[in-house]
Amino acid sequence: MTKYREIHAPLRTIMTPGPVEADPRVLRAMATPILGQFDPEFTRMMNETMDMLRQTFQTKNQWAFPVDGTSRSGIEAVLCSLIEPGDKVLIPIFGRFGHLLTEIAERNGAEVYLMECTWGEVFDQQAVIDEVERVQPKILAIVHGETSTGCMQPLDKIGPACRELGVLTVVDAVASIGGTPVKVDEWQLDAVIGGTQKCISVPSGMAPVTYNERVERILESRKKVERGVAQESDLHYVAHPIRSNYFDLSQLQDYWGPRRLNHHTEATSMLYALREGLRILLEEGLEERFERHKLHEKALMAGIRGMGLELFNDVAWKLPVVTCVKIPAGVDGESVRSMLLNQFGIEIASSFGPLHGQIWRIGTMGYSCRKENVLFVLAALEAVLIRHHAPITVGRGVQGALDVYEQVEAGALAL
Repeated sequence: MTKYREIHAPLRTIMTPGPVEADPRVLRAMATPILGQFDPEFTRMMNETMDMLRQTFQTKNQWAFPVDGTSRSGIEAVLCSLIEPGDKVLIPIFGRFGHLLTEIAERNGAEVYLMECTWGEVFDQQAVIDEVERVQPKILAIVHGETSTGCMQPLDKIGPACRELGVLTVVDAVASIGGTPVKVDEWQLDAVIGGTQKCISVPSGMAPVTYNERVERILESRKKVERGVAQESDLHYVAHPIRSNYFDLSQLQDYWGPRRLNHHTEATSMLYALREGLRILLEEGLEERFERHKLHEKALMAGIRGMGLELFNDVAWKLPVVTCVKIPAGVDGESVRSMLLNQFGIEIASSFGPLHGQIWRIGTMGYSCRKENVLFVLAALEAVLIRHHAPITVGRGVQGALDVYEQVEAGALAL
């Protein structure tokens, strides 16, 4: 019989666009003793988590709760709960995860309309609005922060225009929530999905969602309560019930709401983690957290430029928490990543589709977004590139980042 040793995970400096390093306080919270899912102390934590999610999403929506599963589960829950066969769904694609929205919409029987632009670009908001007017879809599904390209789609004009046209906006904010503003109410977004494993710095395993009363009305029209827990008043004919049981937002409402109708066994330790991650986030302050991400982004970009490397997403629509670097000609990008991991314990990411083998993606997200991490990844990347005979300017990577940090520190002292 094979005997397996106790887990001893190596320490890593994770600088990918997700997952990132979990905050140590989150890991401690996960060791909290298990409570029953309807224990009053646990349901109090559920309510607190909902309240903290509202603040994080910058919304007054009644509904803000996590779907148990990775970020994709939240996207699937929203789309499968809203889409009825034949519904028109418009999806602007500017990277990998627009294709994911398309995949999920198609599998739920939608009539999908696509807009596409070159990876590395985003859409002019008026172009999207014009297409919404032309197609007249039920739903516009769009990514906010596209980690495959390090780009961020503006939404402040798209949301209000869709509201005026009676179109629902469903937004994938998995990469952006907690790291850069996601103004659900101000931008008039109807349903928004976040992720735990990126800027919130909680392990992957929950997908926070929020949605408004426009979405809720559709859920109520499709609501079919599971027979094993339904009461007499729940049993009525529904023409187009939500096809998924697990991802049925109408039933999840009853689980997270005052009714506490049993749906699934809550992922207790993950809820502890999410609650603690949100507590830490709000304790820091949203604006302060956004400024921290911008500072370390600026330092990382300065270091990359200092080495003489070229940034792929050095554009006005750059996603502040992901920096993409063009792999120098003649350099094996995967060999560099492998040496960073094996010699320094640092992980950065490659990319997908047309950008595979063309760029590295470096995340500065949540707990991983720290000065020591930025300086470490720059120093290690320079050392590895020297070993790969890359044409870089030696000695200027870390110095470029230090220039940024010292300027900020000098400014703070002057105040």
